[in-house]
Amino acid sequence: MTLIDTHSHIHFENFADDLDDVLKHAREAGVAKMLVVGVTDEDSARAIALAGRRPQTLRATVGLHPHDADRGQPALKRLAELAEDPIVVAIGECGLDQFKSTTTPAEQEHTLRFQIELARTRNLPMIFHVRNAFPEFWRILADYPGTRGVVHSFTAGPPELQAALERGLFIALNGIMTFTRDERQLAAAKQVPLDRLLLETDCPFLAPVPLRGRRNEPAYITHTAEFLAKLRGESLDELSAATTKNAEALFNL
Repeated sequence: MTLIDTHSHIHFENFADDLDDVLKHAREAGVAKMLVVGVTDEDSARAIALAGRRPQTLRATVGLHPHDADRGQPALKRLAELAEDPIVVAIGECGLDQFKSTTTPAEQEHTLRFQIELARTRNLPMIFHVRNAFPEFWRILADYPGTRGVVHSFTAGPPELQAALERGLFIALNGIMTFTRDERQLAAAKQVPLDRLLLETDCPFLAPVPLRGRRNEPAYITHTAEFLAKLRGESLDELSAATTKNAEALFNL
């Protein structure tokens, strides 16, 4: 079994003391590659630095998270410069968040549009964060037909899933699926076509059952894969092969 963690933050301070062990655990669990996902301009530079030291297993992404959409044009200019590094395989994490973000809708929209245009210029896919903001997200995305990418940490229902699929987007599921009690989320997880499904951890956050309360890490993606295979009525080998193939194709791994 081979898996790819399409969304990790192993460059965060949470992993500073034992990163070598974390990567060893990932290899032993069958996690062949990991994306190190940036969330600010400075954080994206750290993601690039880490991936550049371990190019055999890591790739980086650069992005400005909606929570940091107020960092302004200097941050966006820096992102554009960072995106030129060959270790970068996607733009994001970026998007819209109307759940708990303190940045304004106008700031978030401006920052998202900049990053979509950057991705299109660089011919890179995108990693989208969308929370309580799908109508606004679809409105913006309509101005950029053909944009490639994935809706990260998808926790919406079947209507939002269908809308994402119609726009050609991939869907990434993580440990939330192992502990959610929202039947709409589980119904959507069952309905994602196998050729559009990705797996992720979003570590150090969202450790899956049976590891709730711990720091999440890439090796734990196996628990999410096992849960989803059972939920969807697929073999673990079938799901792992498909999601790995999807990740390799979307991110040119």
